[in-house]
Amino acid sequence: MAMGTRALALLCVLVVALAAGLAGCERRPGAETAAPAEPATPGETVRRLTAHLVANDLEAFARDAVTPQVHAQLEQAWREGRTRWPLDQLPFAQHLPRAMAALSAPDAEQTLQQGFDRQLANASLASAAEFLTVFTVQYITQQGDFSVGEREHYPQLVQALGTWAGRAPIGDRARARATIARMAAAAREAALDSDAAFAEAGMAAGLQRMSRVLAAGKLVLSGYGLDLDADLRAIDVQLLSQTGDLARVRMQYALAGTPIDTIVQLERRDGTWYVSDFLRHAEAAVATD
Repeated sequence: MAMGTRALALLCVLVVALAAGLAGCERRPGAETAAPAEPATPGETVRRLTAHLVANDLEAFARDAVTPQVHAQLEQAWREGRTRWPLDQLPFAQHLPRAMAALSAPDAEQTLQQGFDRQLANASLASAAEFLTVFTVQYITQQGDFSVGEREHYPQLVQALGTWAGRAPIGDRARARATIARMAAAAREAALDSDAAFAEAGMAAGLQRMSRVLAAGKLVLSGYGLDLDADLRAIDVQLLSQTGDLARVRMQYALAGTPIDTIVQLERRDGTWYVSDFLRHAEAAVATD
């Protein structure tokens, strides 16, 4: 598959992973514009994080997902080029600058459309989606730095997305043309086409720019029958247990029509609740030998 076509596919994967994989929390009506000032419970914490993602506010998500100390360390690590957390927790994130460069190139619309016509026009991706689903699930369950909860949650996401991709009208030329135009415009506006550009922007500005890419990607995916925000609005969260500064929350929702059922671990630090996996990955991203 040509680099241009891969770039478009990669951005779609990242959009789905970002909105579905990082969220997994219930959202209250109107939460896009108003979240609790001081989350007092594990449930309110995950609602706040999901509200930021539904609102396409990655900067706010990064701010509230970790402690103030870790957040400051992440900002410094971004500028030093040591991490792009939380983006670098996503599938194929190491290729994100190349994908953004391909999408923001002056001739991106023509090049990407030509690549699409050669590779995907009028094609069915059912077999490819099935293969990638099996491969990715095996990787998550057997390799990588995943917690027990992530190894339970992420394969469900992958299988749901594989089912969606197998039936989505991805080979439709008219949809592809609109998709390419929207994603190219978003990538150019973001101006994050290299590792150096991400580092120069820093975490706050970088995530603000990528938030616009997320918003564009959601609109693109809705045209293929995947309404991520609608799925997030229907999520149900239940507190299973809370012992001292540790809690377990059960989340049940549907992604592209496939039921998802998983448990998330939270921990309290200095009176504030955090999702344990987010903290673990962020702290690992800023750790120095």
